[in-house]
Amino acid sequence: MRTVIAVLTLLLASILVFAQNKPARSSYDAEAMAPPVKTYSPELMKTLGTLRDAALGDDYAYRQVAYLTDNIGPRPTGWSQTDAAVHYVAEQLRMLGLEVHLEEVHVPRWIRGAESAELVEYPGRAEGAVQRIVLTALGGNTPTPEGGITAPLVVVHNFDELKTLGRERVEGKIVLFDVPFDEKKAMAGFWGEAYGEAVDYRGRGAKEAAALGAIACLVRSVGGADHRLAHTGHNTPAGIPAGAVTGEDAALIARLAAQGKVRMHLVLQAHTQEDRVSFNVIGDLKGSEHPEQVVVVSGHLDSWDLGTGAIDDAAGVAVAMETAELVHRLGLHPRRTIRVIAWMDEENGGHGHDTYAKDYAAEFSNHVAAIESDLGSDHPLGFAVKAVPDALPWLAPAQEILRSFGANLIKPTEHSPGADISPLAGAGVPAFGVIEDGRTYFNYHHTAADTLDKVNPQSLRENAAAMAVMGYALADMEQVLPR
Repeated sequence: MRTVIAVLTLLLASILVFAQNKPARSSYDAEAMAPPVKTYSPELMKTLGTLRDAALGDDYAYRQVAYLTDNIGPRPTGWSQTDAAVHYVAEQLRMLGLEVHLEEVHVPRWIRGAESAELVEYPGRAEGAVQRIVLTALGGNTPTPEGGITAPLVVVHNFDELKTLGRERVEGKIVLFDVPFDEKKAMAGFWGEAYGEAVDYRGRGAKEAAALGAIACLVRSVGGADHRLAHTGHNTPAGIPAGAVTGEDAALIARLAAQGKVRMHLVLQAHTQEDRVSFNVIGDLKGSEHPEQVVVVSGHLDSWDLGTGAIDDAAGVAVAMETAELVHRLGLHPRRTIRVIAWMDEENGGHGHDTYAKDYAAEFSNHVAAIESDLGSDHPLGFAVKAVPDALPWLAPAQEILRSFGANLIKPTEHSPGADISPLAGAGVPAFGVIEDGRTYFNYHHTAADTLDKVNPQSLRENAAAMAVMGYALADMEQVLPR
């Protein structure tokens, strides 16, 4: 036994000596863990640096956002203003030498109509008093009768609470989902998660309420910065009126409902007319060696009607346009085709990307990558990327070019990083979504405050630089990304 203990002691001492002399390797040692970085030619690296610097010193994208918002204005599907935006973007791309065509998309026409709400009965109400509620209709809405409806309100805080109430306590009533947008999550950098948690109630709240006999559904606005701004957006059609009330008004209703019976008079006249014709704008800057291989750079052209659609998403369209403008102005000739797409109907059903998927499905194997910008115009941090792990080392040289202004983050994701490129991502095409600083984005998203003054020119330049550098790198590197 003593011999065994002596041997074990000697072995342990040897292990400790080896461990002490072995170089330490932290679990965060990126160089030890990362796959070998792929390289670009010196010519490509120089070109990417030139593109970056040109974008950071240029206001082309800002001028496009200004025209789309100040001169054209809101761009809901089916509106004549939206058609004007389509033809404006198409003409601008033609002036840059792109081969442009308009892809016909059948879309709903959004008509808002009258909208108002008042609390006409509530605990402690002063004689003759009413409380005006600030709200907005949601897409997919079924209108109220012209004179509106008057009914009791039921306030719930989640779907489980609604189900617990059951049909007998919901039928014939207006349901309000009082679910706050988590501003602390958003300010801590988890703006997407905060939005996802709250938007589920806007998306399917009316359907869940209608299933229990509710005659209308309201949700607390999905956004931060409660300045009595109502946030619109799409919801699943449920055959009942649906709207969003401001955070302040949702809190008021909840306080009063906790004390006793509350009744509301509600008018929501918004509706859609189906099967209007609009267009995706598609512009190709043909590749010099492999024109059949395509890199998509894109944003969506339609918007809601409350504001002028500056951060959602004229900014995204404009930075995609600037990728083409920079390549044209600098006289560059990438190996592959750069395709600029201004998508139609991201906001009200996604008919634009569905049409593209149908029309171009046979060519998806030649789509090298797709990039989308649809998170505003604040400082870009980098890209969310849906791609196989072997593709990521090929992005490192482009990341290095973008490091100078902090846009070099690559965040792998299992989901499409953009709504309009989701059919491409689903088909295995490497998909990129620009990650903008979204801490305040949902303060203005889908509200009347989405206007040009929310666009910071310097941040927009950085967004243009990020898309141009990554788009050109993907279009001109020696080999395509693995998939």
